[in-house]
Amino acid sequence: MIEFARPDGQRAPGYYAAPEDAARAPGIVVVEEWWGVTPWIMEIADRYAALGYRALIPDLFRGRTAAVGDEANHLMEGLDFADAWSQDVRGALAHLKESGAKSGITGYCMGGALTFLAAMHLKEPDAAVVFYGFPPAEAGDPATIEIPLQCHFAKHDGFFSPEGVAKLQERMEAGKVPYELYWYDAKHGFCNPNPEGSAGLGHFNGQAAHQAWERAVAFFERTLQ
Repeated sequence: MIEFARPDGQRAPGYYAAPEDAARAPGIVVVEEWWGVTPWIMEIADRYAALGYRALIPDLFRGRTAAVGDEANHLMEGLDFADAWSQDVRGALAHLKESGAKSGITGYCMGGALTFLAAMHLKEPDAAVVFYGFPPAEAGDPATIEIPLQCHFAKHDGFFSPEGVAKLQERMEAGKVPYELYWYDAKHGFCNPNPEGSAGLGHFNGQAAHQAWERAVAFFERTLQ
């Protein structure tokens, strides 16, 4: 765990993973699910570090994690989303970009929605990868996104509907956003291998998770290296 500066001057905690030769390595901010900074989301950062990236997970819940859905929903409802993307996420991006290297952002579920918000409102990210999450329409216009964007959504998602994704696509098409979007024959949270009741939804789909990961890795190689 490290601390980094937020734009407002406050300090924020985060989980940091980096390769041995990290001085000029590109960076990736990984934004947590509503479960918090769990071992699985830290593993995602570790996997990026193993590929040569400096990965930083802002600890949005300040050390708190959830084991069941009701608890996770309580944590998410208590989160100031505007503060999360404009301060914690932006601060994490700025921390990674101090070396001058390109830095991107990715997030899952709640983190996917925050990744969309960062892509719409911030100038710091050089690329973004969203996993099955998006913000409400009043939070911003996806047509304004200028950075390369990759999206992964589940056809049978009970939290972020395909109809909502279709509206996002309409706006991104209208704005000529440089995006690519993939659908998976899966349910919400298909990348998280944990069973229901242990910081997961029990909807893990190994084939979809592997394919989405490979696509995200290839995307960051094109946009950040």
